[in-house]
Amino acid sequence: DRSGDMLAVSTPVKSVWAIPEDARLAPAQARELAALLEMDVGEINRRLATEKDFVFIKRQIPPDTAEKVAALNLPGIHQQREYRRYYPAGEVTAHMLGFTGVEDKGQEGIELAFDAQLSGRSGSRRVIKDRLGRIVEDVESIKPPQDGKDITLALDAKVQYLAFSHLKQALAEHKAKAGGVVVLDAKSGEVLALANLPAYNPNNRVKLTGAQLRNRALTDVFEPGSTMKPFTVALALEKGRFRFDSQIQTAPGRITIGNATIHDAHPHGLLTVAQVIQKSSNVGAAKIAGAFAPEEMWQMFDALGFGQPLRLGFPGEVGGRLRPYKTWRPIEQATMSYGHGISVTLMQLARAYLVFARDGDVIPLSLTRLESPPIAGKSIFSAQTAREVRVMLEMAVLPGGTAPRAQIPGYRVAGKTGTSHKLEGGNYADRYVAAFVGFAPVSDPRLVVAVMIDEPSAGKYYGGEVAAPVFAQVMAGSLRTLGVAPDAPLKPVQVARDVAAVPESL
Repeated sequence: DRSGDMLAVSTPVKSVWAIPEDARLAPAQARELAALLEMDVGEINRRLATEKDFVFIKRQIPPDTAEKVAALNLPGIHQQREYRRYYPAGEVTAHMLGFTGVEDKGQEGIELAFDAQLSGRSGSRRVIKDRLGRIVEDVESIKPPQDGKDITLALDAKVQYLAFSHLKQALAEHKAKAGGVVVLDAKSGEVLALANLPAYNPNNRVKLTGAQLRNRALTDVFEPGSTMKPFTVALALEKGRFRFDSQIQTAPGRITIGNATIHDAHPHGLLTVAQVIQKSSNVGAAKIAGAFAPEEMWQMFDALGFGQPLRLGFPGEVGGRLRPYKTWRPIEQATMSYGHGISVTLMQLARAYLVFARDGDVIPLSLTRLESPPIAGKSIFSAQTAREVRVMLEMAVLPGGTAPRAQIPGYRVAGKTGTSHKLEGGNYADRYVAAFVGFAPVSDPRLVVAVMIDEPSAGKYYGGEVAAPVFAQVMAGSLRTLGVAPDAPLKPVQVARDVAAVPESL
């Protein structure tokens, strides 16, 4: 990891192989070999019954077992040295690191993305051999071998453990199907943590399933819901169509566009643009979106990286869904303003929020540790727009907003909840994805944390109830781990029973 802690190491092991023609084992010898290798004696006999010149009996056995096999001195049974990958953190880092196969080639994750650097290259030389194949003279070196290189990740092992453990606790509490957490360094774009559940133990993959393997933060898409509203509002401020305190009438809590009606979870009446974010009004967001040409919204979403893979090098990374603006109907433009009709990955969403954690620009993400952060990123909004939206996002986590449970003692926090119905067979079902994305400390943002909980089924499903507490736990622990100075008085978090979170509109 970025501090030098080992996340994946190769340990020497032995593989037992045979020349079947020479391996004429007595029944007692075959039984002894089977007992040491923990194999069925019939399986060994079947392998030795082949007409091949070479066959593996068992690969990657521990050195002490290999010594006992060698002590049997069996005819035609040989050994060769190999290496086996070991992952000290097990399932905690499984989706980030991936794993190697029996030939020590990367199969998933970092192991696959950086396989060429980790593996090195074989060399070649010209030699003279005798009739038995023994080298008798080394003539010249044609190509020198190259050792594999160590990879130092951006990942922080302590932050990764926080993300994984709090996600696991939340999934158990809310009886959720799956979930993910991403932690980004807002200054550098480094990926400090990436955790998914269900997970797997890369050191023991006997019962591995496809559901466990999926790196959901990069391969699974979902409708982000109200986490998209800040981008709609930022565009309105940037284009000068609305101001921070412009008033929007959201009564009676619904608006009809064409033959479809958009609803708010609770009617709010007259709201400022800032309160549209604080209260998470769908009606307010839809009215703001109506001030744009479809092309303007599409260009903004595209510039933020939606609809295209981030190209981090991970296998299976997807780009989500952002349809061409020429096909948008008015109702579709309205629903996209609050995150329906568009799909994203958790990593895309986390990166897009850099635009608010920074002063209106986004930077590339990095899986490896950077010696120096990027000097400047791609400007999307002005610094003034980013700072105004930052204030709105801080309002959303204070009492009266949708996510007071995202607060952290000693730190000013900003962020946005999202709750969306899941699409099944082209229709919305009564199953939900709860999300929260935010950053801290607001005075000088250092970290962006994005949380997604898939199908919570224990009664609660709003992002402010399910995902926001995970954000608070991960963010609080991460800021302290990294030694980030507090920027607020240390006082109890203001979540009173009579000041409940305002549910965001679906």
